[in-house]
Amino acid sequence: MDVVMCLVPVWLAVIIGLIVGWAWKPRWASFIFMGLRSFRPQLILSSPPGLNAALTAFMGFPLLRKLWAYFRARKSEEEETSQAVDRQHTSEECTSDHHAGQETLAVTDEDLEHLCNLLQVKDGGPAWHQVMDRSTPTMCYQAWRRDPEVGPPQYRSRTVYEDVAPELMRDFFWDDEFRLKWDDMLLYTKTLEECQRTGTMIIHWVRKFPFFCSDREYVIGRRIWESGRTYFCVTKGVPYPSLPRHSKPRRVDLYYSSWCIRAVESRKGDGQLSACEVILFHHEDMGIPWEIAKIGVRQGMWGAVKNIQCGVNAYTMERKSSAPLSRSALMASINTKVPAGFSRTLGLPSTETEEDVHDVSKTLQGNGWKLLIIGGAVALACGLDRGVVSKALIFGVARRLGKFGKRL
Repeated sequence: MDVVMCLVPVWLAVIIGLIVGWAWKPRWASFIFMGLRSFRPQLILSSPPGLNAALTAFMGFPLLRKLWAYFRARKSEEEETSQAVDRQHTSEECTSDHHAGQETLAVTDEDLEHLCNLLQVKDGGPAWHQVMDRSTPTMCYQAWRRDPEVGPPQYRSRTVYEDVAPELMRDFFWDDEFRLKWDDMLLYTKTLEECQRTGTMIIHWVRKFPFFCSDREYVIGRRIWESGRTYFCVTKGVPYPSLPRHSKPRRVDLYYSSWCIRAVESRKGDGQLSACEVILFHHEDMGIPWEIAKIGVRQGMWGAVKNIQCGVNAYTMERKSSAPLSRSALMASINTKVPAGFSRTLGLPSTETEEDVHDVSKTLQGNGWKLLIIGGAVALACGLDRGVVSKALIFGVARRLGKFGKRL
């Protein structure tokens, strides 16, 4: 209906043009300009083939672009509304085959809000203290640590990879099958549950620890939100009564590892968003004295970072070879739209904003109707009749209609 309403002025111009061109055409104009048509100047007074279409397309392009943005914004709003309704029923629909009827939304919007607060430094925790700042020709890494009053040490890191797309980094961290190839600590991985609607997963990991410690197992819930090309990946430990506990490997209950991935400007200084920034927040209670854990993390941090970079390089080469994606990598592409409130709070750019919709409204109320009417008049003037007088009459009527549409 919106498209039909926008085309009303065009059809109005067509009707007026038909009346002017065929019913009100003055006969004396034809006699005056009849002789001129036999001379060379007719190339100037008459329109060449295709000019009407070119002029119409030229005059209508800015408005069509605004209309396209408007309808895309409307479509995005409808999708967000439908997703909000879907989220209300997800706890009933997103269940595994052997746990039908149980709620499996292990990661919710509250977890996204917590990650956003960490990114905005609004969680009320202590200040961060930098512990590392190193780089290579293709990567730079910075890390901070803080010691809360209760709980294990918490780490925050910022890594920028050159010439890596955010989507590839998102899939890389989610691809458990490929993680077995580069993560020396990961011994076993299995997907316990997954939701095709939201992309929420519950996975089981067993990780190798030093010889003086037993291996550790994790039951992790994870989910991805996206806003444009910015991805919020949340992973945390979740309870799972169906998986019995054992003395070995020892289960880690307190586990949190979440990150924000987005495209940033390259260090090359070319102004291109060809680099990828990963901001990570991580803490876990491994059952090791925290002071000893801090020493171990400090000693092995840079080696782990370089190992991840090697894994990213290998994953990039594998993706270029058009190898089929693993199941977990395919799940990484099922993302939930970031709610509008979070986007405004974080200042995230979106493909269509409220300002674009407002500009479309102003264009339709102002110059938009005028452009449509004049565009239709141009098509009629150049196509129905090649006389100068009839063109002048049509343009005059179009200008009056344009003023009328602007007042509307």
